[in-house]
Amino acid sequence: MKFKLRKLSRPITKSIPKKPGKKEEPLDHSLPNNLDELMKRTGNSSDIVVRKLTLNNDAKSRAAIIFVEGIVDNRSIDDFLIHSLINDDDLHRVEAEDEVLEKIAAKVVSLGDVKRINGWDKLFQSLFAGDTIILVDGIAQGLSTYTKGGESRSIEEPPTEISLRGPREGFTESLRTNTALVRRRIKNQDLWVKSITLGEMTNTNVEIMYIDGLARDKVVQEVCDRLNRINIDSILESGYIEELIEDQTATTFPTVQHTERPDSVAGNLLEGRVAIFVDRTPFVLIVPAVFIQFFQSVDDYYSRADIATSIRMLRILIFLISLFAPAVYVAATTFHQEMIPTQLLIVLAAQREAAPFPAVIEAILMELTFEILREAGVRMPKAVGQTISIVGALVIGQAAVQAGIVSPAMVIIVAITAIASFATPSYSIAISARLIRFGMMIAAATFGFYGIILSFIILLVHLCSLRSFGVPYMAPMAPFIASGADDTIVRLPWWGGKERPRLTVDKNSIRQGDNQKPKPPSSRTMK
Repeated sequence: MKFKLRKLSRPITKSIPKKPGKKEEPLDHSLPNNLDELMKRTGNSSDIVVRKLTLNNDAKSRAAIIFVEGIVDNRSIDDFLIHSLINDDDLHRVEAEDEVLEKIAAKVVSLGDVKRINGWDKLFQSLFAGDTIILVDGIAQGLSTYTKGGESRSIEEPPTEISLRGPREGFTESLRTNTALVRRRIKNQDLWVKSITLGEMTNTNVEIMYIDGLARDKVVQEVCDRLNRINIDSILESGYIEELIEDQTATTFPTVQHTERPDSVAGNLLEGRVAIFVDRTPFVLIVPAVFIQFFQSVDDYYSRADIATSIRMLRILIFLISLFAPAVYVAATTFHQEMIPTQLLIVLAAQREAAPFPAVIEAILMELTFEILREAGVRMPKAVGQTISIVGALVIGQAAVQAGIVSPAMVIIVAITAIASFATPSYSIAISARLIRFGMMIAAATFGFYGIILSFIILLVHLCSLRSFGVPYMAPMAPFIASGADDTIVRLPWWGGKERPRLTVDKNSIRQGDNQKPKPPSSRTMK
């Protein structure tokens, strides 16, 4: 599959032609031969329905419609295909056999998106995508009609991205429903969609969406090139693609953002980013992604700027606590007792007097125990998962303290760290902190605060070296870009940000006009 970037006259979904060099096996002129070959290739699968019929009650004009039960709209097939093909009078007036399909597509079938099929590969691709195939005896071609349907999940708020004020809509497993949710928010002809099929076995539909004139052409082309390089047998979820297109693999930090919220995708598209939709998954990928982006929430843009800024600063503090709290405790109690206030040091010394393990062993044991409880709470049934995790943490923590295995202060530190990791808005960045936290504890146990500082410097150097589709990961802070700094840790009011971030937009960077700041009416005007 190859993407071809070119100007489109209207914002339609462009299908990408198959790679050249693979010759498709054609259909046969005989309808019985085609049906026999179809059932042979599918192993006589019971969910494939073949409905044989005669066109306009003419026994010599035989045809068949083929569909997969469960992924089609049965009412559309009955009302707009079978009934029309059997009772249409215009088919009697067709003299040449080659004109039968044209007449069916033009006047008989009252469904959208009717395509010609010349070979078996396209037939199976359309059939298993939910389309209905029409084959006519004596013609070595067929028609594919859009009849996608079947059971699907309703639109509801995503459980992993709760919003206090924003819309209560989330993506579903339907690709076309997901793109429609974004189009409802951006009603613009420059919102373009391009499609590709990935996975040799699954033939998964993948679409990229961007706003022409905002997204950089180089970024869009890079996304297309990376998708074209994917050669894998299956794409079952967007996580497959995320791992195959990311810039850096030797890092725990995410360089591709994923979200279930249409308003989040729309906001990123308006900033010049590219969204990647994958069929049968509600998670949409957004590229390029920067570090500060994972600490932002959709609620930040629906609240006042001062409130959003305060909450973002709190999120940064929460992330630092989840990353450094156990390491700081280990370093302070092991190497730098002089930095602890005397009264607190006496209390900590009394607690650790009966503890059999060093502080670092306590920290690692408690962190591992909590990770086990967290994973158990996620994997167990929802009705008992939270209960098990809460009760397990209380019982194990209390029992460990009473048994003298760990000190009470260590239990408090681990509990605060765990709560801080839950408060991080992005799961991807939170799990990165959970993994790096163990390295920080080992560095603290080895060199004290010097090890923590050295590890932090190495971490900053690593973050500054990352790229996401050519964009520096720590931008707009490193390197500092003034046009994008109005929406980082600090969010300026809407009337204060005139330009779009230069990270992702190199043209049409003006977001709004001048003099957008609200002005109260003067007392003279109110009289």
